[in-house]
Amino acid sequence: MRQSLDLLSRTVLLSSAVLLAAACGSDSNGVDGAVTGADAMHNPPNPMGLGPAPIDLGSPTDVASSGSFVLLAKTGITNVTGSSISGGNLGLSPAAASFITGFSLVADASNVFSTSASVVSPAKVYASNFASPTPSSLTTAVLAMETAYTDAAGRTNPDFLNLGSGNLGGQTLAPGLYKWGTNVTIPTDVTIAGGANDVWIFQISNDLDLSSAKQVTLSGGAQARHIFWQVAGGVTIHASSHFEGIILSKTAITLQTTASMHGRAFAQSLIALDNNAVTAP
Repeated sequence: MRQSLDLLSRTVLLSSAVLLAAACGSDSNGVDGAVTGADAMHNPPNPMGLGPAPIDLGSPTDVASSGSFVLLAKTGITNVTGSSISGGNLGLSPAAASFITGFSLVADASNVFSTSASVVSPAKVYASNFASPTPSSLTTAVLAMETAYTDAAGRTNPDFLNLGSGNLGGQTLAPGLYKWGTNVTIPTDVTIAGGANDVWIFQISNDLDLSSAKQVTLSGGAQARHIFWQVAGGVTIHASSHFEGIILSKTAITLQTTASMHGRAFAQSLIALDNNAVTAP
């Protein structure tokens, strides 16, 4: 009964947030507000809480699944210095291990994987030119990463369209599907607020930029593993900032000096690090 009341309470809060955003909208298309009239929908509801259904990343223990990786990219993963990757694997495909730089890889005798002081055990490093079954497993994992991106990008009937004209500074974000046809910037701290089973999907048509020394913070039990940032452009997490959630980027992801992240970074090109702490949710 308590759980049902909590869910009902959060539903009322989300509905109120949508109505408030609609009231603040600047035109009939719902710019800066909620979308109220939808055509065909592809936005299944979350069966466990508020917001849309989560994006499926697969098993966290199967190397053929994107969900087993903290960092997964196609063209390269670079590290200027330091960095600690924990809670999952690091993978690169179709590029070879020579495009994983700054990790001082130590090849296992099997040549199926490598290890690195920067990738916390028992997690491992995988590249497309390692011994079988790694190449085929990585091909499947990268395809799964691309499928996750397509799923996130294809959700329709957003709860919020062009909220804040792409400026999220100071916002508190309720569970839901958000869409922007612009860059999204976070120049001051932003809070993602909701329950432990609630879901957020952020669809961003251009770039995502988190300013230096700023924070994406969670409240109310919200979990990074249920927060999905689908970004058609590049992602930059500036120096000494902190980010929460799973990034699904069509291009590159850059973490500048001492930035930290609680989530996963999946890039369809390059991931660039510089003395960062990245922890799986």
